[in-house]
Amino acid sequence: MSRFDGLLNSKLPKTETSIFAVMSGLANEVGAINLSQGFPNFPVSEKLIELVHHFMKQGMNQYAPMQGVMSLREAIAAKVQDTYGISYDPQTEINITAGATQAIFGVIAALIRPGDEVIVIEPAYDSYAPSVELNGGVVRYSSLMVPGYDVNWAEIRSLISSRTRLIIINTPHNPTGAVLSKKDLVELDKITDGTDILILSDEVYEHLIFDGIRHESVCWYPSLVSRSFVIGSFGKTFHTTGWKTGFVLAPSYLMKEFRKAHQFIVFAGNTPMQYAMAEYLQDKENYIHLPDFYQKKRDLFLDMIRGSRFGIIPCHGTYFQLLDYSRISEEGEMDFAIRLTKEYKLASVPVSPFYHEKEEHKALRFCFAKTEETMQKAAEIICRI
Repeated sequence: MSRFDGLLNSKLPKTETSIFAVMSGLANEVGAINLSQGFPNFPVSEKLIELVHHFMKQGMNQYAPMQGVMSLREAIAAKVQDTYGISYDPQTEINITAGATQAIFGVIAALIRPGDEVIVIEPAYDSYAPSVELNGGVVRYSSLMVPGYDVNWAEIRSLISSRTRLIIINTPHNPTGAVLSKKDLVELDKITDGTDILILSDEVYEHLIFDGIRHESVCWYPSLVSRSFVIGSFGKTFHTTGWKTGFVLAPSYLMKEFRKAHQFIVFAGNTPMQYAMAEYLQDKENYIHLPDFYQKKRDLFLDMIRGSRFGIIPCHGTYFQLLDYSRISEEGEMDFAIRLTKEYKLASVPVSPFYHEKEEHKALRFCFAKTEETMQKAAEIICRI
């Protein structure tokens, strides 16, 4: 024991290492196929890489403006206008971040004071609650209703109090692949109408949505836009998760507060990559076909495992597929995921760690943002179990 142990009073006493790091680490240790952490294993666009190299050679290698490179903010504004028909001012309402997770933390740090309550819908991306707690906030949890992973709006209404400062939504949803409907966004609008409650809308998988479904961004709803931070990710859109480049959209009165926190958390993102993405965004062909691209991968993966004993839980967005193993084992999700990795050399992510009380539904999350060869090898294992 260190002589300093008694001096520490952890701000996150119940928080453990991220499940993504745990399962990816185990996969590397035992040489397993890694369908756990959400990153593609196919190449990034050569054109985009060439653009990054071009701007590096042009000398764009020093600090970017705190708000982000203006050409990228302008490109985002044009893209959002074209996609959702809404105008964000690139000067005062768009900010580039060092990835979406930093954007989420920045929003929460800017808004949440000790005792403020934040509604988090579980299963939830694992950065939400710790970010609230680190800033002195109190998390109020609502659970999606299984098996369809639908929002329980009655429960959310019951959680709202005079201390409610923020509601966090995520669509398309990680880890379940569920998507919010127009009815959901209308209900959110009703619940927050006439209140001071703000919304953090995590929309990093906005272009990864399938089956002809429209992505129900808060950007479609002017009354929600007026109280919302919208989070986006080029890591997801351009298969560049390691570049850690994201963005925030918000009305100017909210963005002003976000920037106060952002400048002291990271100050600025990667400069040459911002210039490259600004130019790459000019061509819609670089992102408008993503729904078809990933739906084909999802459908191929499902076809490959159709004869397995796993149950298929519908996935309408993201690049994650939940599989139900209740016909295979009575083990808990973590135990089964570890055994699958060690014995069968296939890594997945259990869904239970995305709940604060580790709720169990016998479901594992598999990432299908992989090459056909990798998916084929994984499917052969799945069909043997």
